[in-house]
Amino acid sequence: MMGFFNAILYQPLFNLLVWLYNVIPGHDIGLAILLLTILIKLILYPFSLQALKAQKALAELQPKIEELKVKYKDNKEAMSREMMNLYKENKVNPLSSCLPVLIQLPFLIAVYRVFISGLGSKGLENLYSFVANPGHINAISLGFLDLSKPNLILAVLAGAAQFWQAKMMPRPSVPKNEPGAKDEGMASMMNKQMLYFMPAITIMIGASLPGGLTFYWFLTTILTVGQQYFYFRKSKQKENPNPVR
Repeated sequence: MMGFFNAILYQPLFNLLVWLYNVIPGHDIGLAILLLTILIKLILYPFSLQALKAQKALAELQPKIEELKVKYKDNKEAMSREMMNLYKENKVNPLSSCLPVLIQLPFLIAVYRVFISGLGSKGLENLYSFVANPGHINAISLGFLDLSKPNLILAVLAGAAQFWQAKMMPRPSVPKNEPGAKDEGMASMMNKQMLYFMPAITIMIGASLPGGLTFYWFLTTILTVGQQYFYFRKSKQKENPNPVR
């Protein structure tokens, strides 16, 4: 299994990063990481777009879901059946929003291995024959940023970017006098806790990882924020083609 992972993800990403490092003027590892992140994001674009559509659709269905929870609170089987019918009628897959996270995880593990063990002199011996061995990877980016060591500033930036991303996601609202308002209030409270909890975890973990990996995570999140912004803006324009001025 590990051999398959190395052949499919680790080695291609490792060789691509070194190749980018070789061809970029000045051989800046930070710029190589930036280009690598963009390429990975482009590969995963269809999956992340599908997740955004699913998250938006789920947010719009949330009031109806809460109504079903109240209506069938004493009949779990009927509630599950009606929810599946609701998803089917609206062509929504509740698991679609989790897909990009699951797909991104192997890429993150591969990039982690690249920075932990691949960029040393011994790791460079495993390059493809058509990728030139630079002999040494200079971990200093932009003349001052050491991406081989943990960097608290990058960790904070990654956490802040994740907070920004979560803030942008649509959140359903149920009027207080509507069925399911109490459940919605509890869900909203949990969402707010996760809004702050996950960025905090990102900062704590990022502060202990090589700066290059934290930089990669920060860039990935920023690109996701940009994708969310344009997607939700485009969706809003479609829903309101002639806004009242």
